[in-house]
Amino acid sequence: MSVKTEPFYLNIGPQHPSTHGVLRLRVTLDGEVIVDVEPVIGYLHRGIEKLAEGRTYAQNIPFTDRLDYLAAMTNNVAYCMAVEKLAGIKVPERGEYLRVIFSELMRIASHLMAVGFFLNDIGAMMTPVLYMWREREKILDMFEMACGQRMMYNYMRIGGMSQDVPEEFLPAVKKFIAEMPRYIDEYDQLLAQNEILLARSKGVGILPRETAVSIGASGPVLRASGVKWDLRKMDPYSIYDRFDFEVPTGQTGDCYDRYWVRMQEMRQSVRIVEQALKQLPGKGSVCADVPQFFRAPKGEAYVCIEAPKGNLGFYVVSDGSIAPYRLHIYPPTLINITAMKDMAVGWKIADLIIIFGSIDVVLGEIDR
Repeated sequence: MSVKTEPFYLNIGPQHPSTHGVLRLRVTLDGEVIVDVEPVIGYLHRGIEKLAEGRTYAQNIPFTDRLDYLAAMTNNVAYCMAVEKLAGIKVPERGEYLRVIFSELMRIASHLMAVGFFLNDIGAMMTPVLYMWREREKILDMFEMACGQRMMYNYMRIGGMSQDVPEEFLPAVKKFIAEMPRYIDEYDQLLAQNEILLARSKGVGILPRETAVSIGASGPVLRASGVKWDLRKMDPYSIYDRFDFEVPTGQTGDCYDRYWVRMQEMRQSVRIVEQALKQLPGKGSVCADVPQFFRAPKGEAYVCIEAPKGNLGFYVVSDGSIAPYRLHIYPPTLINITAMKDMAVGWKIADLIIIFGSIDVVLGEIDR
């Protein structure tokens, strides 16, 4: 006989450490069973979109680092592409290839942290995340070689990038790309059939395919539900149509599938970087000749890319001055987090943390 209790409300947060930003979950419980979940955002709001109206196009690039700060390079690229589309600026061939290399290395680094922290939430305290941190540090070492920064890069420029890579960069990337498949195999041996991981994530937090599509989910959250949608394939931008790679998809859309998709995407990013290194022009400029205080023609432009967490879009409006008249950002995790209720209702409070961890949320791009 089931016992019905009086529903009560539980506030989880607002807190920072486990959420990459300040989030509050207002949970309605019947005993330990989740009846409703309401994500409450806005605690980290910094007004980046409004601040951008008072700064030149180039001066806004550092703001983009501070959105999804675990994937800052791809934020830089998306914003610069939107301004380039608005102003009709063409990026040199070598610059395009380097952008792809940096973007895919950034995707690997982001997924390493997403998977590592997710496993931490499950209870695999520190061991897997330290393994994955080891490879992320190698990527950050390479980024530091190129631009002197390990987190807030400000490396991309409108028309390309701020400078070419140093001569030791490409050998370091080749070495890393040669080693990385073995490390991913190592993670798989450690985790893929782990009893605790399977028990805590298989069949938990299912996001049905139809629901994922209807809410506008994207990235690994969408692909884990069986939807083969990746902008790099379906609507290629930059030079992604020159590379051969697969789009991994899950079957049930549960927490395990979201973990699995990210693992496979790292393998595909390795393939893309390997091809980009072979095709990379040996000489040439990495940035078009763009004045620092250039004026974009009046008009508007929107660019959307496949960032590590999903579809990241920038909408820029120009009134002909040296600063954007309007800037609006379409962040993937703002949409993905709306799936929390669909994933969590009916599960226990202990499962909520795992479900949330499987989405891979950084509040910096939600509370813009």
